[in-house]
Amino acid sequence: MKAWRAVVALSFLLLGGCLVTFKDPIPANEPAPMPLLGDWTRRDEWGELHFLEISRSGSNLYKARTFEGSKDNLDDMDEFGFTVAHHGRRWYLSAGLPKNLGANFAIAGFELTTDNELVVYNLDVERIQQELSQGSLQGQVVEMPEGDGVLVTSPLDSVFAWLDDPANSDVFVEVARYQRASEE
Repeated sequence: MKAWRAVVALSFLLLGGCLVTFKDPIPANEPAPMPLLGDWTRRDEWGELHFLEISRSGSNLYKARTFEGSKDNLDDMDEFGFTVAHHGRRWYLSAGLPKNLGANFAIAGFELTTDNELVVYNLDVERIQQELSQGSLQGQVVEMPEGDGVLVTSPLDSVFAWLDDPANSDVFVEVARYQRASEE
């Protein structure tokens, strides 16, 4: 379950407990933008401080370490690996999920703003469900511990072509906004 908490900490925050997952991960073909690496912080809706460290862990592979409350709080430290891709005007990241959540992959969008922020976007589950029923994407509704999610089985090239279409920009929901951690 620690791996899933890490995914949540990186802001694959579940809207109503639901999640959009994918059969395939983003391949490790592309490097992340350099400004993504480093230390980030944010306060959640309850005022709790969250720390996020992003570093390189291999060739086009990255790891995120998350801490709640304090970076000295190793009991609440989680770590997971991810890959990235740049398509259209958006960056994406992909992280593996544990077996109890289907052992598939979550994909989120992110952007680095000119105000030195890292903004993370989740995919709207209901909107993806509509696209499955209309045939724009292939997949199925899957039962998850907190509610029904969606498993998209369309090839990633098709998924990215659909996501990159400006007409589908409303499928992204902002779930977290991190600020660059100040040097102390």
